[in-house]
This record gives sequence, C-alpha cells and structure tokens, in this order.
Amino acid sequence: MDIDCLPIAKTGYFSKLIGDYIDEKASIRPFYHRFSSLENFKGQIEEKALNFPQAHREVLYEALQKQYDDIQVSELTEDNIKRLKEPITFTVTTGHQLNLFTGPLYFLYKIVSTINLTKQLKKKYPKYDFVPVYWMATEDHDFEEINYFNFKTKKLQWNREASGAVGQLDTQGLQEVFTAFANEIGSNVNAETLKKWFSDAYLQHDTLTDATRYLVNELFGSYGLVIVDGDDRALKKLLIPYAKRDIFEQVSFKKVTETISGLENLEAKYGIQVNPREINYFYLTEGVRERIVESNGKFHVTPENGDGIVFSKEALLKVLDTHPERFSPNVIARPLYQEVILPNLCYIGGGGEIAYWLELKSTFEAMEVPFPILLLRNSALVITSKQDKKLKKMNLSSKDLFLDQHSFINKKIREISNIDVDFSPQKLLLEQQFKTMYELAEQTDKSFLGAVKAQEVKQKKGLDHLEKRLLKAQKRKLEDQVSRMTEIQNELFPNKNLQERILNFSELYLEYGEDLIPMLIQALKPLQLEFVVLKA
Repeated sequence: MDIDCLPIAKTGYFSKLIGDYIDEKASIRPFYHRFSSLENFKGQIEEKALNFPQAHREVLYEALQKQYDDIQVSELTEDNIKRLKEPITFTVTTGHQLNLFTGPLYFLYKIVSTINLTKQLKKKYPKYDFVPVYWMATEDHDFEEINYFNFKTKKLQWNREASGAVGQLDTQGLQEVFTAFANEIGSNVNAETLKKWFSDAYLQHDTLTDATRYLVNELFGSYGLVIVDGDDRALKKLLIPYAKRDIFEQVSFKKVTETISGLENLEAKYGIQVNPREINYFYLTEGVRERIVESNGKFHVTPENGDGIVFSKEALLKVLDTHPERFSPNVIARPLYQEVILPNLCYIGGGGEIAYWLELKSTFEAMEVPFPILLLRNSALVITSKQDKKLKKMNLSSKDLFLDQHSFINKKIREISNIDVDFSPQKLLLEQQFKTMYELAEQTDKSFLGAVKAQEVKQKKGLDHLEKRLLKAQKRKLEDQVSRMTEIQNELFPNKNLQERILNFSELYLEYGEDLIPMLIQALKPLQLEFVVLKA
C-alpha cells in the first residue's frame, strides 16, 4: 500500500473558507473555539468535564441501552456504552444522513476519521477514555437526497412516496432495489457478503433507522463505534430549556444572523452555507415534520397536506414540556442538541458541515454550552493496483489527476510531444523586441504608443493561435494517448467529481473485500489535514 498526500487547497475541490480554516487564517479565528490540534484537546477535555452533568450521562446510557436492544453488539461497543457513564469518558462524533446502503463513499471516511482520532487521543491522554460516535440523521426529511446509491455508473433508487422524518419510514419497496443490486453485482465471495449485508439490513428490519443502525454496526461495530439516534424522547427532554430559548427568545436566529454578517463583511467574501430561521425547530409527528412559524403571538404548524395546527405560547410550552419528542431541531439547532446530550470534544464533518458549524459559535456561547473542536474529515482517492499500473505506464502523477481535464491533457501532451508546443520563449522574445519599440516611441512621438501596443497584442494573439493549432494537431497525432488519459481520469473522477462523492463503498469492497476497512483505518490520519491518494 502506497500513500501520497496533497494539500487540500491544491485539489481544487474545497472552498476558500475551508482552505483558510485549515491554514488558521486570522480572519477565521473568531468563528471557532479551539483549532484541531492534538495539544488543544487538553483544554477541550477540561472545559467539557466542567460543563457536562453526570445526569446527562445516565440519560444517554439508558437511551442507548434501549436503542441497541435488538442489536448484537461487539464487546468493545458494549464497553464503550458503559464507559459513557464515567466522568473520564468523552466522545468524538460524526453525523450523516441515512443514505441507502451508506450512499457516497465518504460516509466510510467520516467514521474512520472518527475512530482513528479516538485512538490518537487515547495515546496522548491515556487517563481518559474516548468513544467514537456516529449520529444518525433520523429526523431529516429530504428523502430524495438519500433514496439511492450509485453502483458502476448506475443509480439504484428506492422509489416510493415519503413524508416526515426519514428514519421512521418503513422499508417497503427495498426488495426491488435488492434484486437490481444482486443482478448487477455478480456472485463472488465479496459480492455475496455485500448482498447479505443489504438483505439483512433492509429486508429484515422494519424502519430505515433500524436498517441503518444494523448495517453501520456490521461495518464498524468491531471498532467500538457507538450509534446514536437523536429521535428519542428521553434525550430530547434534555433539550427542552434550549429549545425554549430558540423558539421564544430567538437566540439562535439573532446570534447566527450576527455571525453571518461578520463573515460576509470579511474581505474574502465567503459564501454562507445555511441561514437561520426565527424558529429553528420542526414539529414532528408520524409522517409529518413541518416548520413552526410564529405570527401575531400564535405558533403555526402547516403541513403541505392536511389541516394546520395553531398553538398559543402557553399551549406550545405545555406540549414542549410533556412531548419533547415532537420537536425536531433543524440544521442550525441540531449541533447544539448533539453537544447537550453527548460528552463531546470534536465534530468531524465535510467541508459544507464545517462551514455551517463556523456560523454557530456565538449561539453556543449564549446557550452556555462548550463549542466543540471542528475537524475536516479525511478525503481520499483510492487507486487499485490495475489502475496504478496504467498511470505508471503513462507516467501520470497523482497531482496531475486533480487538474481539470483540459489542463490535464494539454500538460501531458506538451510533456510527451517530440516537438516543443510551448511558445513561451517566442512570447518572451517578442516582448523584448516591443520593449525597444516602446522606448523609440517615447523618444520620438508618444502618440505611437497605442499603435505599438495594439501591434504587440495582435502578434501575441497570433502566437497563441498558432500554439493552440499546433497543440490540437499533436492531440490528433497522439489520439490514443489522449484517449487512455481521459479514460483513466474519468474512471478515478466520475462525473468530473471526487471519487468519494460518487462511488458507493460496494465497488471498493468488491475489489478489496474484508481488507477494505482495515486498509482505510491504516491509511487515514485525521489530524494530518491533507488529501490522501491511496494506492493498493
């Protein structure tokens, strides 16, 4: 196994905000608490220990016991759940939607990053225990984002009507997806394992939450991963005081709005990931997850279909106290909920997630909840031994692959061409010649300066045109080389995107089998903050 690393900024696939965060630019510093260095976890541990009640640990433990009631857990996961009751135990958390069969490949990278960071923390701070947590986004309601996965350029999709929180959906209709998957995947040992995982998860469990918990536990249970479902009455009881401040005082709305203004006023002009609402909670019942909106002192819940519900302030307070499970935090409020119920030190997420977490620090301060360390998840490009042989034969480097296709091909054509297709020396010579002409015009008649400039521009354009024509001719001459280069880049960057954002883990599992996850565990270093190119 060979590992190359590239700076995140050099890949071309991450925002300027993320690049500046990784580089610890001074402009970003006000928007986070502690940067993700191993040394900074000392202060984070001390702060969280002082601000996380033992009572919350007891509630979390009991909730997890119920959530894992029908799941066969590893000894390490069982021990980790028990450890959560102890004041010396802390979590590292990642979260993700309930994508069908895990969805894009980076789902695995998130969890591997989380597991590996807990290992690093244990070595650095041995008197404490650290538990990796996967937070299931069971209350999300965007079914179209999660109802498919890609397999060898084909989209395998779960077609059904859906409304409300996706975790509550029954698994009806997934037999058809399984049949399509089984027909595509073949019948070797690795394929049979994948089919069994899919069948046992989605055809033997009643809800998407249960199916996802089963599958993720199968993949990562041996590493002690603890899976948390926030759609839990006991856990949401702990959220009540914070939900009240959001709903009735609009604390989150005010603070995040101020933060967004600060981000927008920076010279870099960062884009805003999410905008807050006056109320950042949905009303959640069976088949319904709808916004709560205040108007003239009344609180309205208006489903797309069916009659709306209207609450007075007093009535809504009563429901919040007696039925906290009916209140579902949105993307702005969910991070706070997570930090209220978990003894958490760090959140690991993708670029988009880190971008919206950077909007939330002042809200956490107002709510008097410690703001976690934020860590960009590992990203990787996995190159099989067969693909690596092709790259070596064409003398293509890992760095070359991240160029856009036009630049990628032109760069290599110039390198392998038996004639010089780079007219830079001619352009330099032309500039030197025109420098003399500019000096002559200055000494005689300055009105000729414009004519000299126009002639220089014209001749440079002529050289550019000739260079492009020659390059095009060389591409035709080297058509086979161009075709093979294009093919391998398209293979490794499907749809001209990062492999991890398109492929499902099943494609790599067919190649590597049970070695896949151990290989990722070995290769991905969460605090390294570089893009990994893994050749195996």
